[in-house]
Amino acid sequence: MPEILYEDNHIIAVNKRSSDLSQGDKSGDESLDTEIKKYIARKYNKPGDVFLGVVHRLDRPVSGVILYARTSKALARLNEMFRSTQVKKIYLAIVRERPPEDTATITHFLKKNEKQNKTYVYDTEVKGSKTASLTYRVAGRSDRYYLLEVELHSGRHHQIRAQLAKIGCPVKGDLKYGFQRSNEDGSISLIARRIEFIHPVKKEKVVITAPFPEGDIWKAFINAGV
Repeated sequence: MPEILYEDNHIIAVNKRSSDLSQGDKSGDESLDTEIKKYIARKYNKPGDVFLGVVHRLDRPVSGVILYARTSKALARLNEMFRSTQVKKIYLAIVRERPPEDTATITHFLKKNEKQNKTYVYDTEVKGSKTASLTYRVAGRSDRYYLLEVELHSGRHHQIRAQLAKIGCPVKGDLKYGFQRSNEDGSISLIARRIEFIHPVKKEKVVITAPFPEGDIWKAFINAGV
């Protein structure tokens, strides 16, 4: 069971590991939502099925904050908040190439190829594409890499990975989008660092932050103020 970052009667957030599946898929591997259901059943001695709603997903090689709903009311309200971009989502990415600008908002048209499980990026709209936008800034620099802080304005398939690759900055370890070498542990150097939203039931502001991952590559940026 991964580290729990926030928990109450309505929602639960954990620090997803890079090997975790957000939700079950055809691989048959046990998914994170199943792990959390087992944890809730044990902790609260709940008989029968435990309700847990998948609010959003993180790609398997990505780590960081992931949020689930513990009630149907919270799930419905959170789904609407994510759909209407009322949730602030901040990511950190390590890249080798310096971006064209130190800070910028970039907008593209993304089209998912289901067979390849890959997203293609276009400067102009093509049939079946969806608009995607994010804002990045250079938050730190080491001797070999740059740390980018990324705020997502939409939630498309592989959006950060695809859009950063489009501007010449593929995420470290992300072979699918053009980085030359994989990371030893199979992860990519992209984390969901923080989410901010109004609690769906309590109506209070909630800020949930994931810790920096282990490893020397991240230690170089631990004092970057992000």
